[in-house]
Amino acid sequence: MGDSTVTSLGDREQAAVPDSPTAAERTPASPRLLGGLRTPRRPRLWFEILLIAVSYWTYSIIRNAVPEQRGKALRNADWLWRTEHQLGIAVEQSVNHTVNSVSWLIVGMNYYYATLHFIVTLSVLVWLFRSHPGRYAATRLVLFATTGVALVGYYLYPLAPPRLMNGSHFIDTVLIHRTWGSMASGDLKHMSNQYAAMPSMHIGWSLWCGLTVFALASVPWVRVLGLLYPVATLIVIVATANHFWLDAVGGLLCLAFGFAVAWAWYGRLPYALPRTVPEKTGKDEPLPSKA
Repeated sequence: MGDSTVTSLGDREQAAVPDSPTAAERTPASPRLLGGLRTPRRPRLWFEILLIAVSYWTYSIIRNAVPEQRGKALRNADWLWRTEHQLGIAVEQSVNHTVNSVSWLIVGMNYYYATLHFIVTLSVLVWLFRSHPGRYAATRLVLFATTGVALVGYYLYPLAPPRLMNGSHFIDTVLIHRTWGSMASGDLKHMSNQYAAMPSMHIGWSLWCGLTVFALASVPWVRVLGLLYPVATLIVIVATANHFWLDAVGGLLCLAFGFAVAWAWYGRLPYALPRTVPEKTGKDEPLPSKA
């Protein structure tokens, strides 16, 4: 009877030891294993459409509700313009006049400014949702946090765009060429806060798109296009006299804040998260490894 007892205990001890090196991988992942506050989950289409629509509507309402402090915005623009002169980077006016002399080019840039900002960003979100569901929520969080902190900038630092500065001789290319290219020009100027130039969300969003495509796309030329997109956007916002160079720096800083928020929430950069996640993460379901 004693021998039977010893054998039984030994069998149980042996059964408690993992019989393969991959046994630990079957342990369900937890937020603590990722080092963040939560693990990725599969996005739901209806929720994402609603979230994006409501978020952009709220962003527009808040942005346009910021008081249009014209006097302060013009003083800030004058100070920023002087600062750029001191730094030796005040070439926006030259770029604006040079590109404006080529009608087809500046007209194309006006439409670029008005449309691609939304089209490319939404396209990247759709691509992430379909091809990288495990990284979608974290990458979307970067975009939302970037946009959210920009609202603080609009409130604390009203800034007139170059085309609205007094005596600076910048050209409002939308007004001159009678194109639809800016919600703050021509007949559309009453629909948007004209003095919310700092930070530039055209740069914040285009950098988000470019870095996401470069990090996750598998086709080399597509990755190159991802990097070229924010560069082209920078040229466009300056050539159309909608922003200063330093507005772009503000957009970059907002994006850095967005990545910091995502890092704190998920414990790593969004691009380092698993590409896919299970439909439902049950007790015995592992979190897939990075693809």
